[in-house]
Amino acid sequence: MRLIAFAAAITMLTLGSAAAQAPDAAAPAPEAAAPPTNPPMTGPQVLIQTTMGDIVLQLDSVRAPQSVAHILRQVRSGFYNNSIIYRVEKDFVIQMGSWDANGKGRGWYARPVPLEANNGLKNYKYAVALPRGDDPNGAGPDFYINMRDNLALDQKPDDTANKTGFAVFGEVTQASLPVLQAINDVPVGGGKGPFPASEPQTPIVITKVSVVGDPPPKPAAAKRAAASKAAAKPAAKKRR
Repeated sequence: MRLIAFAAAITMLTLGSAAAQAPDAAAPAPEAAAPPTNPPMTGPQVLIQTTMGDIVLQLDSVRAPQSVAHILRQVRSGFYNNSIIYRVEKDFVIQMGSWDANGKGRGWYARPVPLEANNGLKNYKYAVALPRGDDPNGAGPDFYINMRDNLALDQKPDDTANKTGFAVFGEVTQASLPVLQAINDVPVGGGKGPFPASEPQTPIVITKVSVVGDPPPKPAAAKRAAASKAAAKPAAKKRR
């Protein structure tokens, strides 16, 4: 009887221990860690109007002042209007800036823009950065949007000469992500431009790029009329 009682006690202890270790089904599952992101950015916003919808970029003129100023010059000059998104590498990058729908380049003119790849901003998903050639300080008009975390595009940790990496200067706003994802998923292989295998089969035209909050530009005719009026105005007589 003692053996039976001892066995029963061991069984009860084992069941009790198992019950104590079993997770509570009603307890909430631990939250997944949030993906890493760049710090909040301060600066103007740029509206990119495309044939697939609008994309808004939040720029960071505090951490990337030279890069932002470079992009704003292109925007305000109308350089990007009627260009295309010419490179879509699914879940890698989306690139645009200097090509039209006929596969004609607008000139990838490198400008002396100091490399700002060491500004604390990283090539995380949805961050926007400047591509460049061999010259670290020679950015062209193009820019790319990261469609995944591309930390290999950041400045190398041992770079003390500031010659590696690609400068992040902004990010895509949350409201624009559905349009961006739709672009990321388009069929490619358009066959033109600098990345023919990655060009969308149906051109994604950038109809207009503008700085949010800027006043609308004056019509060219009004500018000409104002200039003609100023030229026709007689010079004021000098007082004796």
